[in-house]
Amino acid sequence: MNYNKLIDHTLLKQDATPEMIVKLCEEAKEFDFMSVCVNPSYVPLASSLLLNTDVKVCTVIGFPLGMNFTRTKIDEARLAIDQGADEIDMVINAGMLKAGHDDYVEQEIRMLKDVAGEKILKVIIETCLLTDEEKVRACLAAKNAGADFVKTSTGFSTGGATVHDVELMRKTVGPNMGVKASGGVRTHEDLLNMVKAGASRIGTSNGTKII
Repeated sequence: MNYNKLIDHTLLKQDATPEMIVKLCEEAKEFDFMSVCVNPSYVPLASSLLLNTDVKVCTVIGFPLGMNFTRTKIDEARLAIDQGADEIDMVINAGMLKAGHDDYVEQEIRMLKDVAGEKILKVIIETCLLTDEEKVRACLAAKNAGADFVKTSTGFSTGGATVHDVELMRKTVGPNMGVKASGGVRTHEDLLNMVKAGASRIGTSNGTKII
């Protein structure tokens, strides 16, 4: 298996400099990763550096809390796509999900997918904050709304991806939807365990070490 094409080579730290993004993109080209995942303000830079390569530019929307106005998420996603983003990783409003407002969560995802169109939309459900029952409901909302992936974590909350969560997410969404394991995937063994559990994409800042 081409493990390099499972990896979203990620740098989302608050103190990431332009020079660090250049290094990230150079590594992504060298190792032929699926994408780089950067904060929205670095989408134009990453897009220019990866022009005429098959490494995609992924960015995060409503990150990391997901508590923005839906309109803000829509505008942020639209601008990111206009600036060159190929994939969008959005954070759900976990508070609304926990309160039972699944319709709100699903509608927001649907609106973001309308903006993304043919581009990949991944939905971060922040598994560490949810019960198993809530994880299932979040995954079903994403699936019903037409998202392309569900994703475990931002990496900025109380925990990251676990084998249990990836297995549960894969079981919930079925075989045809993407599942992205993100947060705490640091070794080749971690990657293999996540893939075995059902992950079809890995978000990690340790891509070069893993490969």
